Amino acid sequence: MKKKATLSIVKIGGNIVDNPESLKLFLSDFHRLEGRKLLVHGGGVMASKMASQLGIETKMVQGRRITDRETLKLVTMVYAGWINKNMVALLQQIGCNAIGLSGADANTIPSVRRSPEPVDFGFVGDPDPDKINAAFLSQLIESRITPLFCAITHDSHGSLLNTNADTIAYSVATALSKQYDTSLYYCFEKEGVLKDLNDPRSLIPSMNKAECENYKLQGVIADGMIPKLDNSFSAMEKGVSKVIILHAKNLLKQQGTVLR
Repeated sequence: MKKKATLSIVKIGGNIVDNPESLKLFLSDFHRLEGRKLLVHGGGVMASKMASQLGIETKMVQGRRITDRETLKLVTMVYAGWINKNMVALLQQIGCNAIGLSGADANTIPSVRRSPEPVDFGFVGDPDPDKINAAFLSQLIESRITPLFCAITHDSHGSLLNTNADTIAYSVATALSKQYDTSLYYCFEKEGVLKDLNDPRSLIPSMNKAECENYKLQGVIADGMIPKLDNSFSAMEKGVSKVIILHAKNLLKQQGTVLR
């Protein structure tokens, strides 16, 4: 059997995206990653700041944003507009030939609007890895063009949907794992999964699913870390070879919380 080519799927979180110096350092490291790669970015910090400036209330439930019609307009402008294209420009500057995409482009990531039960999240989508346009993404990747996805998808009925960037990374990694030996990296401003959010020395270096569930019960894992870890273990169950949650500065070292 022919050995699969390796592919790195990297998700970068909002606090790094919102810091110009940290972002430049991260993108330089991302560019230096060997082999094929794809980048997914958030931007919730900037979106929340702009919402506050415009007098739009930010509502969150379990680390996820409630997206009404006005919020959808805002996050689309922030994620698919300024953040995405600014990052593309920065990557082009350092020699990484990137293309900025939303899930609506080339029908890459169709989603289903989430059920209003038990929580009505509004215009929020859940992608199906089996429906991702993996063939198109593979064409880009094999042409040495690096896809850069924002956290916007579509419902195939003319509506855009705000979509958790961790979930997009998981869905794309799962879809492409059929063709590639895929590694998934969740990069943000912490060392990894911490027992104490204020103590970087409390890093949990590795974790399996049972241990994760225990940490949830203890309250060690909460809020936005819950969907990140749920997606991570689901990705591994569906064919992704490796998942690491780590600080953006440690991408090349691959030091963080390794899931097993």
